[in-house]
Amino acid sequence: MSISTSATNRADAPAAAAFEGSRPIYDPATGDLIGEAPVHTVEDLDQAVETARVVQPAWAALGHAARSACLNRAADAIERSAEELARLLSREQGKPLNGPNARFEVGACAAWLRAAAATPLEPETVVDDGETRAELHYRPIGVVGAIGPWNWPMLITVWQVAASLRMGNTVVVKPSEYTPLSVLALVDVINGELPEGVLNAVPGGREVGARLAEHPAIGKVMFTGSTATGKAIIRSSADTVKRLTLELGGNDAGIVLPDADPQAIAEGLFWGAFINTGQTCAALKRLYVHSDIYDAVCESLTAVAKAMPMGVGLDENNVLGPLQNKAQFDIVANLVQAAKDSGARVLTGGSPDAGQPGYFYPTTLVADIDNDHPLVAGEQFGPALPIIRYSTVDEAIAMANALDVGLGASVWSSDPAAAREVAVRLEAGTVWINSHGMVNPMIPFGGAKQSGYGLEFGVEGLKAVSVPQIING
Repeated sequence: MSISTSATNRADAPAAAAFEGSRPIYDPATGDLIGEAPVHTVEDLDQAVETARVVQPAWAALGHAARSACLNRAADAIERSAEELARLLSREQGKPLNGPNARFEVGACAAWLRAAAATPLEPETVVDDGETRAELHYRPIGVVGAIGPWNWPMLITVWQVAASLRMGNTVVVKPSEYTPLSVLALVDVINGELPEGVLNAVPGGREVGARLAEHPAIGKVMFTGSTATGKAIIRSSADTVKRLTLELGGNDAGIVLPDADPQAIAEGLFWGAFINTGQTCAALKRLYVHSDIYDAVCESLTAVAKAMPMGVGLDENNVLGPLQNKAQFDIVANLVQAAKDSGARVLTGGSPDAGQPGYFYPTTLVADIDNDHPLVAGEQFGPALPIIRYSTVDEAIAMANALDVGLGASVWSSDPAAAREVAVRLEAGTVWINSHGMVNPMIPFGGAKQSGYGLEFGVEGLKAVSVPQIING
């Protein structure tokens, strides 16, 4: 198929005639114009929600097998358009084609659709004692609202959409204002295999997102983004008692135990921190290393970082790209400058090339930094990793648990049993051992503390977009 950057699609057809205006979308690596994205209104959103509400009963009535077949066909369609989707994603978001980036993201979209289609969720008999029989079933919620981010715009949209559709819900997607073209193109491809009106995309500003969060006909909101915005969604959804799945900000800690092999773990540490150029909610954002191997870990990690090419995403040689937008670039630049001003030691990077086009910030490692420095205590969401020295494991665990967020964490050790002893003490939704940030469509994923609540993926992800119902008798 041919993917147009004018970004009109059948999914938002009920609102297409009503929207007025568009906004230009530029490549964050080059500044080149990619295309024009429609800017929809609150009225457009209302029309899309009404369309989704009307068609939802028929979609639910198809049953799991027929809906799963649609999702599998949608996965096939994504694979047929994979290269066009990946190139559009690379230009709009900035991530390179290769490495764990644009082509990887598009391929994962197909994988998550297939996983949602294949995951069984059978009724469960909870009591059958001869006198009472009670079964637990899961019914569709109705219309699900999905508000996505700009860092993994296609994949996180599929995370929200796949399980919702499989369980018989219809969906209204509100993409990020920074990356609407990628999401609209993806929705267009998926909609080629769905009944009309089942999946709807409404690109627009904050007022559209706010209306989606409060809309009385939407039974559930799924949101990935900042904690501040998640709190606003909680408030907006209260009057209609919406169900929520919130994957919010994180500041993931990694703890390197003294028995770890610095050279063996260096590449894993690098990708844990710098996947998508650090623009990942569950990326490794602060690294605690025992004093005995601190210098060796810094040396090995620096060698890996210096070998990773950064540049324009369409260049097949690059594996790191720009920050997606200037606001995020400024956050990273200011945090690193503050670390330098405080006397922290920059191992590599730390000084962007002012003459280079695009929002490129060099891969940066900062050592000998205080644990309470903003680069450590805040969420940089970019290619700058602070490395903090510790003396005892108890000290490292206390520092890792000190913040009010807890999306992910990791422990690095040559002794898996010792790593697990540390892992169970960390306050995070997922703790990885000798890796960081790897997700699997069959393994539930969600945050602790102010990193949100609700689970995605696998059986728990299907349950999260359903209403449990007991049949008693």
